Amino acid sequence: MIKIGLTGGIGSGKSTVSKILKDNGFSIIDADIIAKDVLLNFPEILEKVKIEFGSGFFDWRGDFRRKEFGNHIFRFPKERKKYEAMIMPYIKKEIYEALNKEKKLKKKLVILDAPTLVENNLQDEMDYIIVVWVDNNTQVQRIKLRDRLSRDEAINRINSQLSLDTKKSFADMIIDNNKELVATKEQVDGLVDFLKKIC
Repeated sequence: MIKIGLTGGIGSGKSTVSKILKDNGFSIIDADIIAKDVLLNFPEILEKVKIEFGSGFFDWRGDFRRKEFGNHIFRFPKERKKYEAMIMPYIKKEIYEALNKEKKLKKKLVILDAPTLVENNLQDEMDYIIVVWVDNNTQVQRIKLRDRLSRDEAINRINSQLSLDTKKSFADMIIDNNKELVATKEQVDGLVDFLKKIC
C-alpha cells in the first residue's frame, strides 16, 4: 500500500486540497478528526488536562472549553509542548490503526492528511510527501478571517508549527495555494493523475 503524507500549515488550504482528493475517490485519514476523537474516546486525556492545566478550562458542566485552551497553549509554547506530549501518543496510535485498517481492506493507496506530519516525524513512514504552501502574509490573513483571530493570535498559531518553507524541504510535491482556487485545482488535478498512475 502506497502511503501519501499531505501536510501544510494552519491557513495553507490543506483541507481544500484534501477535499478535492477525497472527491476523486482517494482514501483519506484525517489527523485533525483523530485528534478531536481521541478526546472523546479517551476521557483520561481530559482528566490529565484538568490536573496539569487546572479546571479553569472546563465550564460549570465539566465540558472542555477548547477555544480558550487553544488560545492559552498557542500563547505559551511550553504549555503547548506539555499538552502535545500528553495527546500525541494517542493520536499516533489511532493513525497507525487507521493505516493498518486500510491495508487490511487491500487499499492500493491511502492519504494521511496531517498538519504536523513533519513535526511528529511521521514523514519517514510515508512514500511521498505533498506540502500545500502559501506565503506567510497570505497565511496570516486567511487565519484572521477564518478563525476571527487577532494578528498576534494568528502569528502565535503559525509559529507553533514548522514554517511552510521548512516543510517544503521534505516535499516530493508542492501545491502552491497562493492564487485563486482554480489555480490550486489545476495543480491538484495533475496530482490526481500522478496518484492514479502509481497505484
